[in-house]
Amino acid sequence: MRLPGTRYQEPGWEQVRKLLGACSLEAFAHGDPAELLPPAPGGEALAAYVDLLAGRLHAASRGARGQAAANSYGDSVAELALLLAYELAARPTDFEAFRSAVEAEHARAPFFWRQPGGEALLRKKLNDMFAVLRDKVDADNYQAACGRPCSPNRIYAYRMLDTAYGEIARLFAAWREHREQVGAILGRPLTDALPIEVRQLTSIAGCRPEWILRWSATRERFNGAPGPLHTRSKRFDSLKENALKIGEMLAEIGEYESLSANRDRDWLQDADTSAAWMEDYWRVLGESQAASTPGPDVILEAREEELKGESEFAGEGAAEPAPPLEDDDPLAARRAQSVSLPPGFVVAAGAAQDPGSWSARMLAGDSLAVRLAVYLKLLGPEDESYPDAWRDPATNALPTMAQLAVLDAVSLPTLRKRRDAAIAKLSAELPNGRST
Repeated sequence: MRLPGTRYQEPGWEQVRKLLGACSLEAFAHGDPAELLPPAPGGEALAAYVDLLAGRLHAASRGARGQAAANSYGDSVAELALLLAYELAARPTDFEAFRSAVEAEHARAPFFWRQPGGEALLRKKLNDMFAVLRDKVDADNYQAACGRPCSPNRIYAYRMLDTAYGEIARLFAAWREHREQVGAILGRPLTDALPIEVRQLTSIAGCRPEWILRWSATRERFNGAPGPLHTRSKRFDSLKENALKIGEMLAEIGEYESLSANRDRDWLQDADTSAAWMEDYWRVLGESQAASTPGPDVILEAREEELKGESEFAGEGAAEPAPPLEDDDPLAARRAQSVSLPPGFVVAAGAAQDPGSWSARMLAGDSLAVRLAVYLKLLGPEDESYPDAWRDPATNALPTMAQLAVLDAVSLPTLRKRRDAAIAKLSAELPNGRST
């Protein structure tokens, strides 16, 4: 989830939390946690803890976890963890709450961190402290970015709605397996036909507030635990039965995600094309060098048999393209499965196109992968006119260029050339400008 000014609300937070916990335990290994408890002065204990933690985080910043991306703004896990550690130094009340929790547990079980399972309990209390702190930091940054008041509880509510949307999207994607619950969310019984809402739900901006309310109401029935809007907790009281406010918050999340998204959708379809081209180049170059003969390059005189063979070949015409895969050819299934497509994708997608359409007649000589690449380029990955059989079940969109290249057993540059040639053929033979 992205909101103005926030940095800690995306899935990378889990890695930030784990890094903070691991480095905190390392810091405590060099100093007894008992030194943090009263009568030790809170300011001195906080300063000592932050210094030890910062040193461990700096060391961890060179590791794989520390260098991993924590959000879509380019911040690394180590950077966000270090910033949160310094935020803690500026917010002693949060550290005092942590000290009080450790002191209370220490009163029940003296030196609990030295007992079996005690380290995990100490880490949980650290996680709780940083979880509260991250929402406070993001709430302050949201206010600075938007000029609107925002509390940590409101940030928590935004995150709950984003989580609810993700769960609804997951249920919609597998609506046949969750037919009854999806029907309860939509407010009507479902037939065997694909619900139009499943296709329409492409982002959180398209999620309706009544779906959130019904989803929460169905949680206890289908998952065994009440939904967040149907518990006795007062945390979401302002959202209970308040579809208008839920809709406003969903729209705000969707609007900012749209504004902050990269505007690179067109060229993302051809991502890694240059790398694939270079890979092909070096492969061909290596094969030619391996097949070369030693000694200087010389032009050899053509032998009579070769000349005769070339003339016969020229008389027969160009070689015919390789025949298409048969419906039951296991090679097609293996190629499809290798790119996470259903094994019967090639057969089903080939049968889904209307053979009488003008585009189908014009592209009849091209492979299925080339035809889909043409539609991908001209109409985008998610046009409503596409049959379901053409769509990747994981994304509900056309397969990517990389997937289509594997289906055709060609490189990405080759597929692009064939796609562009097919588009040029279509452009030259458009019905309103077709030459006789």
